[in-house]
Amino acid sequence: MAQTLGITVLGDYILSEGADSILENLHRIGATAVATNPTVTAEADEATGSWQPPADGGSSPRVFDRPLFGKTSLWVKGAVSFQPNAEFYADSPYSHRKPNELTKQHGHVISDFIDAAVESGLKVYMQVGSVQPSGLRDEDKPRLPNGDLDPNRMANTGSLASPAIRAYNRAYIRDIFTAYPNITGFRPDWPEYPSYTFGEVFSDFSTHVETWSKDHGIDFDLMKRDAGAFHDFLLGSLTDAHLTDFAGPDRGKYSILSFLNRFPGITEWLRCKRELSKDILLHWREAITEFGGAEKELSANAFMPPYTIWTGLDFGNTSEICNAVSPKLYTMHWAQMIQFWGTRLLEANPGLNEKLLVQALVNLTDVADHADGNAPLSDYRYPEPHEPHPIPNEPQLRKIRQVKSMLTGDADLTPLVHGYGPPDDFRRRLQLVADSDVDGIWINRYGYLGEAKLDAIADVWKNS
Repeated sequence: MAQTLGITVLGDYILSEGADSILENLHRIGATAVATNPTVTAEADEATGSWQPPADGGSSPRVFDRPLFGKTSLWVKGAVSFQPNAEFYADSPYSHRKPNELTKQHGHVISDFIDAAVESGLKVYMQVGSVQPSGLRDEDKPRLPNGDLDPNRMANTGSLASPAIRAYNRAYIRDIFTAYPNITGFRPDWPEYPSYTFGEVFSDFSTHVETWSKDHGIDFDLMKRDAGAFHDFLLGSLTDAHLTDFAGPDRGKYSILSFLNRFPGITEWLRCKRELSKDILLHWREAITEFGGAEKELSANAFMPPYTIWTGLDFGNTSEICNAVSPKLYTMHWAQMIQFWGTRLLEANPGLNEKLLVQALVNLTDVADHADGNAPLSDYRYPEPHEPHPIPNEPQLRKIRQVKSMLTGDADLTPLVHGYGPPDDFRRRLQLVADSDVDGIWINRYGYLGEAKLDAIADVWKNS
């Protein structure tokens, strides 16, 4: 295996465990890089805080392996870890994140950690949302084909085409480099349209995308018409006959072409998302170079194939812009997405055969090799902390190979494995990446890495 071993350690654990303890653990397991965020936190109550670990659309049973402020799940409140420069945000309707007493009391901890990590030989990245300004406005959120906001979104991301968000990004990148000039670079999350829920797939038909499309030679009216018609067809006209081909051995090859012929604007819509994802990464690259320098790195987190067909991220484009790309092996989410999409389709088409629908979705998303077609929707859900993730090795390996085949530039391939789950299953998922033809690995995140998992990382890394 190549050299990169990165661990995401968010600021809350730096405050909870202390920089020295965390750095000792990182070096013990052989880490070469760490990603953090410019945030400090403290325990809170329900009225003033947000729940950790995240609820993931209300279906996550996650708890931390490592206690955070003495607990494995809790309410926390947070604040920016540095004093922002308000002048940087003059060109955006979004202001800077607001410092408060937490910033004053604990903000230096993040700076001290970054300095100590760099001095110890680690690369240090900031992991932030690619289009997630503080206080995201409705006018900057993705829209469904009919112009409505999707009320069931899991990822609170903005429109990739929003000028207001792009202006905020430039200011935020500049602000972070001013506060932390010695970071290696950024790892922006979701430079695409996340597709956890059914509605999230059908993004983005906002006025921002309409304007951007017309400026970039994309037929917005065609894509809106046909994506809307396809959306409505799936939510009311889908039958078992439509699912049979998807559930069969050809995995829907004929039906996909048939749908593209019936709704030709779908291709234009997917092209629009692909070009928007490329454009937002170029925007990040330009801002990083302007405010940090050409040597500062851009490493993008992303969905895996085939989800990227719908999210818009193209690994060929990405590898020509970024220093590295980290497609996510978040296998608990893959199971959850089957449940989310399947539940929505069953609600809208009550006569569907549930097991046929599940098999069709499993084939469409390529998360199993030998499914027998008899699985109910309940088999695909967010696994409990003690349960293995219900995704076997081969689909994960296949997705890694697919990403590898699409890379056309010099970007490193460093898949992102999630630490959530029982130690044996975590080791299984870690080992399959270590044995793959990749340039390294990232693990998200430190809070799920108990001592048994840290030992597994050290052992797998040493023997890879």
